[in-house]
Amino acid sequence: MKPTEMNLDYKLLKEMCAIQATPGFEISMKTFILDYLKSNKKKFEYPFKIIKGAELQDALILVFGKPKSAIFAHMDNIGFTVRYGKQLIKAGGPILKNGMKLVGEDSQGKIECTVSLDQQNAISYNYKRTIERGTPLSFKPEWIETDKTIQCCYMDNRLGIYNALKVAENMKNGIICFTSWEEVGGGSAEVCAKYIYEKFKVRQALISDITWATEGIKLGKGVAISLRDTGMPRRSYVNKIIEIAKRNQISHQLEVENAGGSDGNAVQRSPFPIDWCFIGVPEENVHSPTEKVNKNDIDTMVKLYQALMREL
Repeated sequence: MKPTEMNLDYKLLKEMCAIQATPGFEISMKTFILDYLKSNKKKFEYPFKIIKGAELQDALILVFGKPKSAIFAHMDNIGFTVRYGKQLIKAGGPILKNGMKLVGEDSQGKIECTVSLDQQNAISYNYKRTIERGTPLSFKPEWIETDKTIQCCYMDNRLGIYNALKVAENMKNGIICFTSWEEVGGGSAEVCAKYIYEKFKVRQALISDITWATEGIKLGKGVAISLRDTGMPRRSYVNKIIEIAKRNQISHQLEVENAGGSDGNAVQRSPFPIDWCFIGVPEENVHSPTEKVNKNDIDTMVKLYQALMREL
C-alpha cells in the first residue's frame, strides 16, 4: 500500500518548542496538551478518554476504542537547575557552551541569562541579579524553518508529542502515554506501563522520540526504526514493524547503537510483558539550542505510526 501525501502544519510544533518543561516541571506541557485537546476536538475522528490524576502524577493517558498498542512520548526537555549563588546543575544532558542563552522564571519575574563555563568547566549563569535556587532554566527557542528542515531547541521531544497528536487525529483503537522524567532516567513510563497492562492488557508499545543522526542514520532518508540502543527490544516484534513499513512503502532506516536510551528502557525494566520499539526522526545537534530535523522524516514518522496503530 503506497502512503498518501501529507500536508503537515508545523504551527503546533513551533508552539510546543517554546514551552519550558524540564524534568519535574512537566505540568506545563501536560496543561498545554489538555488545553489543545479541549480546543481541537473537531480534529479527532474518533472519541477518546483522558486519564489523569494522582495515580499518574504528571503523566497523561489518552484511550481510543479497544486498544492493542500504545504510543509513549515523553514531555520533558533537557535544561538546567539553579543551585546556590550563580551555580547551575544540568537536568539531563544539555550541551555546554559559553554564552548560550537560557530562559526561565522565578517569583521575581521572567529571566533571560547566559551560560558561563570556567577553566574546570564548572557551570554558572550571567544575570543582573541572583536567580532563586531551584529555578529551572531552558535554552531560549529560536525557530528556523526552510523548505526541507526545521531547527529549534527541544525537537527532543516536542516532535515525539507532535507525532502522537497527529496520529491521534484518525486513531480508532490505541493508547497514548505522555510521560515524565525520561531525560533523567525515567520512572513515569513504568507507571504508565503498569496502568495500560492492568487496565487494558496492552502488550505492544511504540516509543515516539527523537534519535541521533550518525554515519548510518541520515537526515532526509526516512524515520529510524531502532534495532537496539542500550535497550534490547524483542526482535520478533521489531520484525513485525519493519514488515509493516515495507508493506506500506514507507521510507525508513534501521538503527543499531550501543548508547542512548528512552522510555523503551523503562518499559523493558517494568515487570510487565510489553514489547516495545523506538521509532523516531533523526536529528543533528542533539541536546543543543539548534536541534535540526528534516521534514521528510517527520512525514514518514507520522505515516508509519498511523500504519502501525492500524495493523499491529
